[in-house]
Amino acid sequence: MDIHIDAHIGNRLRRRRMLLRLTQRQLAVAIGVRFQQIQKYEFGSNKISASRLWLIAKALDVPVGYFFEGLESRRPQVA
Repeated sequence: MDIHIDAHIGNRLRRRRMLLRLTQRQLAVAIGVRFQQIQKYEFGSNKISASRLWLIAKALDVPVGYFFEGLESRRPQVA
């Protein structure tokens, strides 16, 4: 399940960044990481800490909850 959550958050991050026409480098500078880290976040290969997610949300001008919207509909069914 964690993989699905990380991928979902990464997808939402990428979608919002692109909507604002920011490069990965620009976002990275805004939150104090390297652009490679943004790539890993967007791909879902690296988890985003709560404090980093808060900084990203602030940089992208969205509430933290934005990254979790739609997550319930993607939850795998438990038998």
